Amino acid sequence: MDAPEVRALPTDLVFVDLETTGGNAAHHRIIEIGIVRLRDGEVIEEWSTLVNPECIIPPYIESFTGIRNDMVGSAPRFADIGRVVLEKLKPATAAPVFVAHNARFDYGFLRAEFRRADLPFCAPVLCTVKLSRRLFPEELRHNLDAVMQRHGLACSARHRALGDAQVIRDFWLTLCRDLSEDTLAAAVHAATGAVKLPPHLPEGMSDELPEGPGMYRFFGAREGAEAEGEVLLYVGRAGSLRSAILGHFAGDGAARRAAGNRGRGTPLKDAVRRIEWEETAGELGAALLELEALRAGTPLYNRHVRTAERSVTLKLAEDSTALAIVPVDELEPFELEGCFGIFHAPQDARQALGEIARARELCPKILGLEESAGSCLAHQLGRCKGACIGKEPLILHAVRLQMALASLKLKTWPFPGRVALRERSAFGAEVLHVLDRWSYIGTAHSEEQLAALARRAGPRQFDPQLYKVLTRYLANHPKLDWHDLEVQRRPDPLDHRTLDVS
Repeated sequence: MDAPEVRALPTDLVFVDLETTGGNAAHHRIIEIGIVRLRDGEVIEEWSTLVNPECIIPPYIESFTGIRNDMVGSAPRFADIGRVVLEKLKPATAAPVFVAHNARFDYGFLRAEFRRADLPFCAPVLCTVKLSRRLFPEELRHNLDAVMQRHGLACSARHRALGDAQVIRDFWLTLCRDLSEDTLAAAVHAATGAVKLPPHLPEGMSDELPEGPGMYRFFGAREGAEAEGEVLLYVGRAGSLRSAILGHFAGDGAARRAAGNRGRGTPLKDAVRRIEWEETAGELGAALLELEALRAGTPLYNRHVRTAERSVTLKLAEDSTALAIVPVDELEPFELEGCFGIFHAPQDARQALGEIARARELCPKILGLEESAGSCLAHQLGRCKGACIGKEPLILHAVRLQMALASLKLKTWPFPGRVALRERSAFGAEVLHVLDRWSYIGTAHSEEQLAALARRAGPRQFDPQLYKVLTRYLANHPKLDWHDLEVQRRPDPLDHRTLDVS
C-alpha cells in the first residue's frame, strides 16, 4: 500500500490587498497597495502605497475606502513603481506564495497593471476565501468581516490596503496555531491545486482568469498549409469566467458538456490557441456581450444564431378568429405586442399551432392549418368542437384560442421607453445597460457614455435572441433599478426609478 503523500505548509508568503476604482481589471485601476511578507512565521516586511489611477475615483469608492481623489493626485503611477512592487511580490532569490482574500481579484488587477507596464508576473496563488470554505464548510459566510468575527480578529484600518493585508496575515497565523499542520497543509494543497492546460496555451494563463462573470472567446489557427492568421472557434458566457474556461479543458466528458464537438473532427479543447475574455458587472452584461460577439462573428463550434430574417410569429386576424404566420422583420415593434411566440421557421410555427389545436380541440380549418370543404378532419374524428360548420360559435372559439395562446403572448415593454438598467458587481462596480423596446443600445461605464447612449439611434429591427435574453432576465429579477431616458417625456433624463415587474 502506497504511503500517503506528505505535504508541507508554505513558509514564505506575501499577503496582499488592493483598493481599486471598481471591480473590473479591464476598466478600473489600483488606488492603493498593501503587502505583508511572512517568512517562517515572522513578519519581515510591511509596505503600502497610494497609487495614482490616472482617472477619477467614483464617489462610492471614496465613501467605501476613504481614499479621495486629492489623496492620490500626488501619488506615483503604477508604471513608476511597477518594478518596486514586482520585487516585493517576487524577489529574485525567492518565490513566495501570493495570498489574498478573494485572490483572483487582487491577482488579476496586479497582472493587468504589470501587463500595462510590460512587466511579467506569475506566482503561486492561495485564496483565503477558498481556504476558509474548505476548512469551515458549515459556515455560510466567508467574507473578510465574517472571518474576522469568527476568529476574533481586529483591524486598525478596515478597507485600507495595509490594514486588510494584516488581517489576512493574522487569519493565516490563527489557522497555523489552531489546526494541525497536516489538516492545514491538505486544505492549502486543495485550494492551490493547479489546473493543467494544454501545452500550446500560454504558461500561467490559468492564473489570470477572473472568478467573476463575463464573456469569452476561443481562437484557433486557420487550417491548411498556406493559411495564415486565426479563426474564431467559440463564444461563451459564464457567471464565473475561471470555472467556465477551465471547464473546457477538464476531462473529455466535461469538455464535451462545456461546448461539444459540434460535429467537427478536432475537439474544441485541442483546437484552441488563444483565449480572450471580458469581465462584466453581472449576468446580463455577459449575455449581452455574448450575443454581440455571436452576431459579429461566426464561431465554428457554436450553434448558429438565428436572426429576425429567419424568424416568424403568430398574429391574430382583426376579428381574432384566425391566425397568420408572419415574418418578424415585417412587423413594427408595437405590433409584436399582439403576437404569439417566436419560431425559427414557418414549419415550426405550424407544428406548434397544430399541437395547440389538438390539445385544446381547436379547429385547424379556422386556424388556417387545413383547407377543405365542409367540416375539418379533426371534427370528423371527434377532436374539434365544430367551429368549422357553425356548431361552435366563432366568438367562443376565438376566446378559447386566445386562452390557449396566452402563454405564448409576446411581452409588452415594461418601461415608458428608452431606459438605463443598472447592474452591480459583487465588488460594488456599477454599469448602466441602455435598452429601448427590446433593443440593446450599449453599456455605459460613465456619465459621459450614458449621455451619448441616451441620444444614439437604436436598431429598427426586432432581435428575437435579445428578446429572449431580456425577458428571461426580467423574469428572474422582478425588482430593477433603472433611469428613464425619455427626454421628450421629462426634462431630467436621469429621473431615477425602481420598477417591480413581478
